[in-house]
Order: sequence, then C-alpha cells, then structure tokens
Amino acid sequence: MSVVAIVGAQWGDEGKGKIVDLLAEKTDAVVRFSGGDNAGHTVINSYGEFRLHLVPSGIFHPHVACIIGNGVAINPEVLLQEIDDLQKHGVKVDNLFISDRAHLIMPYHTLLDGLEEERRGEKAIGTTRKGIGPVFADKIARLGIRTCDLLDSEGFRKRLASVLEIKNALLTKVYNAQPLALEEVYQQYCQYAQKLVRFITDASHLLHRMVLEKKNILLEGAQGTLLDPDFGTYPYVTSSSPLAAGGSLGTGISPRYIDQVIGVFKAYTTRVGGGPMPTELKDEVGEFIRKRAQEYGATTGRPRRCGWFDAVAGRFATEINGFTSIALTRLDVLDVFDSVKICTAYKLNNELLHSFPSDASVLEKCQPVYEELPGWKTPTTHIRHAAELPPQARRYVERIEELLSCHASIISVGPSRDHTIMVKEVF
Repeated sequence: MSVVAIVGAQWGDEGKGKIVDLLAEKTDAVVRFSGGDNAGHTVINSYGEFRLHLVPSGIFHPHVACIIGNGVAINPEVLLQEIDDLQKHGVKVDNLFISDRAHLIMPYHTLLDGLEEERRGEKAIGTTRKGIGPVFADKIARLGIRTCDLLDSEGFRKRLASVLEIKNALLTKVYNAQPLALEEVYQQYCQYAQKLVRFITDASHLLHRMVLEKKNILLEGAQGTLLDPDFGTYPYVTSSSPLAAGGSLGTGISPRYIDQVIGVFKAYTTRVGGGPMPTELKDEVGEFIRKRAQEYGATTGRPRRCGWFDAVAGRFATEINGFTSIALTRLDVLDVFDSVKICTAYKLNNELLHSFPSDASVLEKCQPVYEELPGWKTPTTHIRHAAELPPQARRYVERIEELLSCHASIISVGPSRDHTIMVKEVF
C-alpha cells in the first residue's frame, strides 16, 4: 500500500492534473482534497483535452475510485456540467464518489464573492468570483450547507431558510443588491440532489476501508502552496489549505498513512491574480513564455504572470510540505533559450534574504537575485530517460534539486502522458 499526496508547490497551475492522470493507472483511488471549481486541471489523453474543475483527474481510469473529498467546496451546477461533458466524450463516471461532508456553494456565495471584489476596487484580491471564499467562511461560521443536507429535503429547506435570512440581509442592506427567493433556490437544489444522490457517500469510511485493504491512493491537491491561507502570500491566498497536511483534513485519511508527498513545480514560475511575485517578467521574455506555453487560466482564461524559477519560494514550499520528491513540469518550454535563470535569494534594501517573507508587502519590495545557467537550445519533448537530456538541461534540473534539497522523481517534457521522464517509480 502507498498513499501519495500530489501538492502544488508554487502559486497553482503547476501541472498537477497531468501528474495525477499519469500516476492514476497504478492506483486504486484518487481523492481531491481541497479547493473548489476555482481550480482547473488540464488533462490531455486518448479521450481528448479536458479542463477538470471538480472531478478528480483519475476519472479516465475506470478501475480507479474517484472521490471528491470533504475538503472540497462543490458547486452542483458546475459538477453536473462536468459530468455531462465527460459522458459525452465516452468517459464513464460510475467510479465517481462525493463525500457526504463536502460543503455546497450556494447562489449567495457567488453573489457575495463578486460584490465584495467590486467593493475593494483597486485593492481587489483577484478571486475567481466562484464563491469559494464565502463558502469556506460559512463553513467556519457554522452556516454551511453540505451534501448530506441534500438527502433530507425537509431538513434542507429549514436550514436553507435560516441561512438565507442572514444572507439576504447582507445582500440588501450592505451591498444594495436584490434578495434571493427561498423557494427558487430550494427547488433548484432539490433538482441537483436528484442527479447527485447516487454519487454521495461516506467517503472517509470508504477510504479507511481501502487503507486497511492496503490499496494505493493518490491525494490530489488544488491551487498551490503559496496560496495557502496560513503560509501563502496573505491576503492574496485561497480559502482552503492546498498543503500536504490538507490532504489528511480534506479526506479523513490519518496523516500517518501518507507515505510520499510529491511537490509539483513548473520549470519556471507563474501566477494568476493579484499579489507579489518576485521573479515576474514584465518584458518581452515574460510575454514570450506566456505565448509559447499558452499560459492562460484553465478556470478563468486570464493570462498568467510568468517569470523565472523561484528557488527561495521553492525551498519554503519543500520545507512546510516535507516533499519526498518533486515533479518538474514544462521543462520543454525552456528549450529555446540561450540561457535560463534561477532566483536563489531576494534583495531587500541592500540585505540578502534567503527565506520567504511572511508579509506580502515585504515580498512586494523584494528583488530577485539570479543565477544564470546556459540554455540547451534543443528539443526535449521526445526524451524519455533523464540520461538522454542535453547536459545543460540536466544541469538545470540538478541545480533546482540542489537548491530545494529534494530530488526529482518525474520530469515532464510535454502535455501528454507519454511526454514524461520517470526518474523514479512512485508505486
């Protein structure tokens, strides 16, 4: 048995979907443990190209139990659209399960998310306006509505009426918006319940049984370490924990059963939305990387901010997650450069910083200190063994390993499953 957590090591969009899709073939279960449909995993395989927002990336393997864990915020409309799209492409969803403890995104969550972003004006955080922040706020404030509530229509109506009274007061008295009609929301979610009831189950019990049976389990994270509400660039963060520790909380699997934690890094750095990013390239090089790599958000379509690899942030991510290895993706994007750079420290008021600041306003003032390495100027997409990489590409990977004090078990050199170098087998 092996329980492996796949964790985003930067600001999200690192290629976790491909890594999970790649490894899922040898697993018995893939469990999404955090976030909501504000995350998007792009997967390319024999079925086509998919942007998954809620369904775990293992869904393309019929033998794999794909579980949406209790740590995920679920928008029923988005989930049903995703299920429908998969089925239209010939992908079976009989292996999909939804935790009965997962919280639901309600119409007032998306409304309040958008209204609050508009209120902030120039100080907007850059949320996806999917209602993620408000639904997790309600979870902590004990105002949440969960998937298990859909199984009891009478109880659901009473709870919805109580919560909606509070939310309508907010909408009308604080934001001067129109209230939501109880009956309309209730009927809509009853319709969702009819379609989702067959998937809802006690997922933590299911997973505990699989652990006892010594099954292989993949824990699929969303977003990235630097968006964690405790350790990320607060307040420019997400609302649930994308860390390895979140893999335990978001699934019900004890942390003592997690054998490996694989941190997924791009060979460069990207970020969507507001917040500091020391290595961001606001010049033609950054624009070239964006166009060459098609760096646009899978969820929002927003152009991603691009920059060189940040090893200061990378070391921090490695430390707080306890990565046992890393998966380095999109190495092929750098194939065309004469030289490549790695940020090894930050400069702040003539002082060198080697640790990642907790204050986003401090990080905003940090300037990257770069180490420049020669490029390899040759395609790598066809390569399947690390030893066959150009010497300069091997040195680039090795330098990242040295700076992070963590070896690479997987190197991705293209978007498809077979565009992969397995340095070390995970299972």
